[in-house]
Amino acid sequence: MIVDHIFIFSNKGLEADELVEFGLTEGSGRTHPGIGTANRRFFFENFYLEILWVENESEAKSENSSPLKIWERSNFKNNNYSPYGLCFENRANSDQFFKKSLKFQPEYYPQGKYMEVFINEKHPYLPWFFRLPKIAGKRRNMGEPTEHNSLDIKKLTKTIFELKATKFKGDLTGSIQSNSAVEFIISSKNLLKLEFDNFQQGKIRRFKKLNLEIHY
Repeated sequence: MIVDHIFIFSNKGLEADELVEFGLTEGSGRTHPGIGTANRRFFFENFYLEILWVENESEAKSENSSPLKIWERSNFKNNNYSPYGLCFENRANSDQFFKKSLKFQPEYYPQGKYMEVFINEKHPYLPWFFRLPKIAGKRRNMGEPTEHNSLDIKKLTKTIFELKATKFKGDLTGSIQSNSAVEFIISSKNLLKLEFDNFQQGKIRRFKKLNLEIHY
């Protein structure tokens, strides 16, 4: 399975300013009507990073969006939910994995289109695992900037989640690890490590407020 994008919940997206100061070129952002979230996004050749926050509290807490546990996950600092969401490309090799997922149709999707989500409510220390509908004939990052000044960061090659948990049980991490370049590690903290271009420059940048490290 191939990673499409990852979201990190934030405080109104302000933490993304650190990514801009680092030298990443910011792409387009959007809101998600009915769900109550908004984002800032940073695109690469094969992936994008989404900095997410709740923009409309009443929508995030509404009966329609309550199955997604958006409000709970956005309040990760006050509970045991993970701030992350891991989205895979919608390809045939992930069909079996998402067979028992929640099918949710946002109000801004065309009729018959839906996202497939594992909320992981029983194991909230895990990220959301999800995939979006197929996009016929184009890539999701088409038209977005993927050049990042002098950083020479291009392709995501490995993803590591350090998750604040004592053990993994009854979850989906084993299947993901055996079928993708994603790894899960039990830790005392939440930390997302994104490796780009096989770590060829040997550099690491930590973004403490986002619980994020970029290895490039």
